[in-house]
Amino acid sequence: MKVVVLMGGRSKEREISLKSGQAVLKALQEMGYDAIAMDLEEDLCQRLSQIKPHKVFIALHGTYGEDGRVQGLLDLLGIPYVGAGVLGSAIAMDKDITKKILSFHGIKVPNWVCLRTIEEIKWDRFPAVVKPADQGSSVGLFVVKEEKELKMAVEECFKVSKKVMVEEFIEGRDFTVGILKDQALPPIEIKPKKGIYDFESKYTKGITEYIFSEDKDLKEELQAIALKAHQYLELKDFSRVDFRVSKEGEPYLLEVNTIPGMTELSLFPMACQKAGIDFKKMLEILLLS
Repeated sequence: MKVVVLMGGRSKEREISLKSGQAVLKALQEMGYDAIAMDLEEDLCQRLSQIKPHKVFIALHGTYGEDGRVQGLLDLLGIPYVGAGVLGSAIAMDKDITKKILSFHGIKVPNWVCLRTIEEIKWDRFPAVVKPADQGSSVGLFVVKEEKELKMAVEECFKVSKKVMVEEFIEGRDFTVGILKDQALPPIEIKPKKGIYDFESKYTKGITEYIFSEDKDLKEELQAIALKAHQYLELKDFSRVDFRVSKEGEPYLLEVNTIPGMTELSLFPMACQKAGIDFKKMLEILLLS
């Protein structure tokens, strides 16, 4: 089976994407697949047409890879791929639209506003979270405590996005739940040593602790919500759903990732391993089913 692993790309998450892609590529080659690495370059259509892969594994994080654009290209070329299609990818990439859909279905999310200009700022509840509405890996994430910090954070976020989200800060604990083929994986509690799970905490070894939840009721609740979100957003194959659980034990869904990381510190493979599915078996499930 000939598989192209798309990696790299043009987003702020390029380096992480390369790490994810290389991990997938190496495993597939060890499994005997005819696996080929490919970056998101101008001759992508031509190269794909020449190679004629049986399937594409998209390891492109962020813009162009996770937002439905490359999925649309592959659909036009008639090449099957792993993961969500154009609609699900585009919806989940936009945190504002995601929240609107999930709220409609009764899933609790933090209160928020979405800004398109700096003049639109009308927020008086602190602390607050500020982030681009269409970036992943916590790119441009700020927690602000006063109005002056809020304006500065919004200005920084507008440098990487045309839509900026300001949302209620939920005091509590971070959790994530992976979905593999409509199966909710064991929830992982995320405990960053610096207090906030930002880009540095995600990709620097040793500064974040990961714990599998032993709370049966909480575990089942998070899994049920994650699976519903995956389905409501029209996702496919796999995803990773991030939560903040308040001090009162109330889960708030933060965002949904349609192309989970595959690096050595990534949470999705970690959850699969806990469920008895090693890295290569996970790839096999994604490619063959």
